[in-house]
Amino acid sequence: NSRGASLLKDSIPIIEFSASGPFEGHDLLRRGFTSVKNELLPSHPLELSEKNFQLNKDKTNFETLRNIQGLHATLKMQMEFRAVKQVQRLPFLHSSNIALDTLRGNHECIGFEDILNDPSQSEVMGEPHMMMEYKLGLF
Repeated sequence: NSRGASLLKDSIPIIEFSASGPFEGHDLLRRGFTSVKNELLPSHPLELSEKNFQLNKDKTNFETLRNIQGLHATLKMQMEFRAVKQVQRLPFLHSSNIALDTLRGNHECIGFEDILNDPSQSEVMGEPHMMMEYKLGLF
């Protein structure tokens, strides 16, 4: 997305069944509520840096691990991260990703998302059967 909008990880591209026209309404059941906040550009230069903080931190940790223990340790950790990221709940349920937090060492830290939940991972609105059929490749 070129405008910097954040997208949900498990969002489903919806196929349009109706003809598009000037009187077509927004489908709340399939797409959820619209939000102007998601379409705004970052208001501060550090906002993009903060969104990518965990990714940058992981890259730095991998580089340090590679310099200290060698390439094998980095590859092992990356395989563990990839395996842990594949384990998820159903697409319409929120996943806590406790195994990923444990690998990163964040399981003992109390952050904003632990108290007030992460606003970027709000409830995914959609029909559970349709979302599972899409994930399984039946839709």
